[in-house]
Amino acid sequence: MHLVPSGATETPISLIQMKRKIIHIDMDCFYAAIECRDDPSVAGLPVGVGGDTGRGVLTTCNYKAREFGVHSAMPVYKAKEKCPELILKPIRFEVYREVSRKIRSIFREYTDLVEPLSLDEAYLDVTGQKQYAWDIAREIRKRIWTETRLTASAGIGPNKMIAKIASDWRKPNGQFAVLPKDVVTFMRALPVRKISGIGPKSEERLNEAGIQLCGDLQAMGKDELFCLFGQSWGGELYGLCRGIDDRAVVAHRVRKSHGCERTFERNLETIEACEGALRGVLDELQQELSQSKDRRAFRKVFLKLKFANFQTTTKECLCDTLDG
Repeated sequence: MHLVPSGATETPISLIQMKRKIIHIDMDCFYAAIECRDDPSVAGLPVGVGGDTGRGVLTTCNYKAREFGVHSAMPVYKAKEKCPELILKPIRFEVYREVSRKIRSIFREYTDLVEPLSLDEAYLDVTGQKQYAWDIAREIRKRIWTETRLTASAGIGPNKMIAKIASDWRKPNGQFAVLPKDVVTFMRALPVRKISGIGPKSEERLNEAGIQLCGDLQAMGKDELFCLFGQSWGGELYGLCRGIDDRAVVAHRVRKSHGCERTFERNLETIEACEGALRGVLDELQQELSQSKDRRAFRKVFLKLKFANFQTTTKECLCDTLDG
């Protein structure tokens, strides 16, 4: 969901990727980890964070809760059915934001090129640093633990996509690197599920079509991908399955909107689940607005929804009187 304020030369990709050193830092179960840190009595127990109402939805949960099949965006009642011992903690966005600010200050001691994705993850471009990216990532994770008592995972790669995939490789509290010379081999054997935008349902459909690995996608021509996924997403997949991603890490950008997006581990199956998840996104957006120095009036509010078949729809309305 986004609120839009009023008034708001090509280089070969292979060369770009050979030069860049990108780190993706991802905090481990960030909200739940903070709750466990601040309340040692629940350490080692299944913990979830979310609204405890009739239609409450989990924002996140720790790894212990996940052992019971509990996951983010799951209705609280269903989570408690799967895990009766689940300890539910209320959302404390201000606390999470303060911890996030401390972590970002650590990032900026190593590079000015820091692009936050959310409170708990960010890209760092360390291309110009003399130190190995691996060592920088290890130092940052150690600093985070020392100063916040929280663990983080890191991925190192020649571009943003690969670094993000790598950060999930040895979670929790680990790191993994993909060197430029290994990209072709790494991507060929990578399950298609690892590509951002492909969820469990989509993976199932692809598997039924005999597509399990990115190497299988690479064997398909652009026309085939267009037919299966549409021209926009099919064209994007053509590059992604080959490890191609020439996006730069952007540290400072002119803010044209305020928004929050959330990709769920599993598809939301009911209207009630969607409504509950939307309330969590709205809460996060409201917290962001309360911290923003941009006090311009908003001219438009819009909601974007992506379905399991990759189709995207938006709903928007003009809003002349809503203040920032």
